Amino acid sequence: MSERTDEPSGKRFLYVVVCAAGIAAGVSELIAAAQERDWEVGVIATPVALGGFFDTAAVETQTNHPVRSAWRAPGDPRPFPPPDAVVVAPATFNTVNKWAAGAADTLALATLCETYGMGVPVAVLPCVSATLAAHPAYQESLARLRGMGVRFGEPFSGEPREDGGRPGFGWERALDLLDAFREQPAAGRNSL
Repeated sequence: MSERTDEPSGKRFLYVVVCAAGIAAGVSELIAAAQERDWEVGVIATPVALGGFFDTAAVETQTNHPVRSAWRAPGDPRPFPPPDAVVVAPATFNTVNKWAAGAADTLALATLCETYGMGVPVAVLPCVSATLAAHPAYQESLARLRGMGVRFGEPFSGEPREDGGRPGFGWERALDLLDAFREQPAAGRNSL
């Protein structure tokens, strides 16, 4: 997709960070819900998420922005304006742990690490199996990120329900979490 050259829309700009989980195929639901709430959206994907976890061409059409995964070259224009807020959905075990540790080895992780210093609201919808979620490192990562003002939705493991069906992923819950920042800013940081 070519670089966007039109003037900014004046809308709030939301970065959506997409990680490599099977549920990522539904990210267009989050984008549509955000657009209905008057957000302009840009998507940053982990490199593995680009490997077929969601339809990047459809997302680019839906957002009118390229899906980003790699750093831009020096001197290249920024394809997105600075974020007013960030959503990480689905957020994987790997991304949560690396982010909490301050690893910035991908554009997605570097962006997440920068959000703390930028003071922008961040909402996360974890998609982590119960067995991985039990790991002490993951629990410590959640505590650290919460201490940084990050807000988390209910965990989603994707495990089948007793009736054999799979629960839905609450994409819009991320936007509700962002709305909560407006109502009760976390310790003076991360307010919209």
